[in-house]
Amino acid sequence: MILSDTRIREERQAGRIVIRPFRPECLGTNSYDVHLGPTLAVYRTAGLDARRPNPVREFRIPPEGFVLVPGQLYLGVTEEYTETHGFVPFLEGKSSVGRLGLDIHSTAGKGDEGFCNYWTLEMSVKLPVRIYAGMPVGQLIYFEISGRVDRSYGTKRSAKYRRVSSHPTPSRMYLNFRGRSSPRTRSRRR
Repeated sequence: MILSDTRIREERQAGRIVIRPFRPECLGTNSYDVHLGPTLAVYRTAGLDARRPNPVREFRIPPEGFVLVPGQLYLGVTEEYTETHGFVPFLEGKSSVGRLGLDIHSTAGKGDEGFCNYWTLEMSVKLPVRIYAGMPVGQLIYFEISGRVDRSYGTKRSAKYRRVSSHPTPSRMYLNFRGRSSPRTRSRRR
């Protein structure tokens, strides 16, 4: 079940949903609008490696905006810090942004119960689009959970995105490979 505006307000007052800064005018019928933060990042190399950290170059979006181009992955971040306790947050792009051909996430729209951080956006475009810091980019939708949660996201040792950062966070997929040998190493051992 999706939380209504009234329920989001109630859960916010109870401290189970945290949105900072909170702007009452951004609360929709059953969602909350989030905005693009001031920083973007791009990977420094064209080829990425899932087993290794991939360095990024960060830059601030200038006041006159910045043109995103097709074929480039941009990491953005929400202006809002959020916490979700007892619910599952989903981040979806706003339809006005989608109609510009701008995708704000490729596969990471669902958060976890207990997620406490800014949202990193995996942004790509179909056509060149000028974007601006502070523009509305997405909306958070909150779902109720059926059943008891044994381990909240913030308590899981495997949670790779717990460190709070208001900057875009690059992939930490390489942490999944720690302590594992590579396929080439395993085949040489046989």
